[in-house]
Amino acid sequence: MREYLLVLLVAAAVTFLASGVCRRIALRTGALAQVRDRDVHTVAMPYFGGVAMFAGVGAAIVLAWQLPFLGRQVLVQQDSLAVLIAAGVICAVGVLDDLYDLSALTKFAGQVLAAGIVVALGVRMLWIPLPGQLVSLDFGASVAITVFFIVLCSNAVNFVDGLDGLATGVVGIGACAFFAYSYVLVVSQDLTRATTSSLITVAIAGACLGFLPHNFFPARMFMGDSGAMLLGLLLAASTISLTGQLDPSQLTDGQSGLMPLVLPLVLPLAILSLPFLDLIMAFVRRTYAGRWWFLPDKQHLHHRLLERGHSQRRAVLLMYIWSALVSFGVIILGLVRTDRQWQVVAVVLVIAVVLLLATLGRPVRGERRPRSTVGGA
Repeated sequence: MREYLLVLLVAAAVTFLASGVCRRIALRTGALAQVRDRDVHTVAMPYFGGVAMFAGVGAAIVLAWQLPFLGRQVLVQQDSLAVLIAAGVICAVGVLDDLYDLSALTKFAGQVLAAGIVVALGVRMLWIPLPGQLVSLDFGASVAITVFFIVLCSNAVNFVDGLDGLATGVVGIGACAFFAYSYVLVVSQDLTRATTSSLITVAIAGACLGFLPHNFFPARMFMGDSGAMLLGLLLAASTISLTGQLDPSQLTDGQSGLMPLVLPLVLPLAILSLPFLDLIMAFVRRTYAGRWWFLPDKQHLHHRLLERGHSQRRAVLLMYIWSALVSFGVIILGLVRTDRQWQVVAVVLVIAVVLLLATLGRPVRGERRPRSTVGGA
């Protein structure tokens, strides 16, 4: 655990320091988020926050290779190197988009390329749990599902990147939840504590922690597509790598059945539940209106919260809390075994939801809305 904590701190420190440098580079090169009709920010803001996060994640992973415990695990080094190379590619695609505003098809091709690199270097989803059974994937199905999953997560994070600190905080909270579960899982099953999944998720959490001071309202810079697609790929890769490093037969028992196998695949979806919900709503809304689903508008969840009178800080904190409830709630539900535990969990969830709706569900009367400084997806 001490090595993971060191990885988190290094990722946070490098990201924090690199963000200032990247901000200055963005200002000099003209990589700015201009004010558009669908945006809610009022001044042009520098991009390249994703480059700073990539630097933080890269530094943390390279450090992990030198540590006494994590550095001894050959499979962790191989898988994390594959993920790091693919992360560099998708971050570069995002940088080009921040500079030249690439078309949706070009960005999609870049996402597929990064996913293909992950697969080519040996990181694939090897099995999926279905009701009552565990299905081993053949090569073709494994490649298709891996690429689809990475592209899906990359776009989901991009959709939620619409308010200062929103995507950074949501992904950071989710990464902490994923790390907590992956670490508890290997400890409870008496497996090796060094996994690529734990390494990547703790590096994500550190990078988000280091970038948040630059990105929380009022933001001084944006992560841009380079950061949103990077975080999506890393989250997807953390799940995919887990299926290749853990023997599924070791994770099943008479009491829990397939639950330990289902949760690693469900957690990324839970972490990104708000972005996925936003993505689905956007697809339905735009398709129903006779438009292409990837054409932007100003009707995302964060836009609706602002329309209801919430300030940006309040809207972001509201989505933080919902993300934490869903992410950690899924983990808690996965660990519940007895009826007594179910009753306690049910009571706690009801109280949490009631308090959340009472305190944050509606804006405070007379609350002032600060000036917006962020862009919508």
